[in-house]
Amino acid sequence: MNSKLTQEEQDIIDYIESGNAQSIANFKDEKSRFATMAKAYASKKKAINIRLPESDIYILKQKSLESGLSYQNIIQSLVHQYTQGKIKANF
Repeated sequence: MNSKLTQEEQDIIDYIESGNAQSIANFKDEKSRFATMAKAYASKKKAINIRLPESDIYILKQKSLESGLSYQNIIQSLVHQYTQGKIKANF
């Protein structure tokens, strides 16, 4: 695996590979319950207000027309990529 694991991820792998992990009796129910919780968490969105220079908004809207994506989706994607560490901000 080429990706770097967090300490928590490595601890989980170590625990499973140690042979101490045990399956639970109601695995299918629990899997379904956690899948539902994950889906609800991932789909929650919160509206925010931000102030941006008009020139940036104008250019963003132009680029959104070129790409076929809404400018709101572009902003959402950029924020998501930043929070996931996929892009860095240059200050």
